[in-house]
Amino acid sequence: MKTAIYPGSFDPVTYGHIDIIKRAAGLFDKIIVAVLDNPSKSPLFSVDERVTMLKEVTAEITNVEVDSFSGLLIDYAKQKNVDVAIRGLRAVTDFDYELHMAQTNALISEGRLETVFLTTDLAYSFLCSSTVREIASFNGDVSQCVPECVRDAMSVKFGYK
Repeated sequence: MKTAIYPGSFDPVTYGHIDIIKRAAGLFDKIIVAVLDNPSKSPLFSVDERVTMLKEVTAEITNVEVDSFSGLLIDYAKQKNVDVAIRGLRAVTDFDYELHMAQTNALISEGRLETVFLTTDLAYSFLCSSTVREIASFNGDVSQCVPECVRDAMSVKFGYK
């Protein structure tokens, strides 16, 4: 059984993330969507909240598991006995950063972690979590960016609900 990890902050999960998850689920037997707990960042949502939202929006995708981790992706991948990481690309600017990370992960894992890049559907190529958070912080309409459960959670976080 071929398993891949799709790591990220997912703060919040967007339709772009969901697009990558669905497409990766069609390519692999199992996808572990792994929420990174990065203590150097100040996320809008806690790790548990992000995991809960991801579980809700992926509930109908039977080969998706949602988990969280901290530390290096290569250590988490080794712990899960997984040798493929999925990364989404929106634009050429993403590729530069993601290629650097993929090469670094391959080097420090001694070639045991391969990265597979999936390009985001054009309909979601403009989406990034930080932009969605900014729009929501001003009570803007993010309905084209995130599922209803995420919109509701953001409204609560920003005090609009």
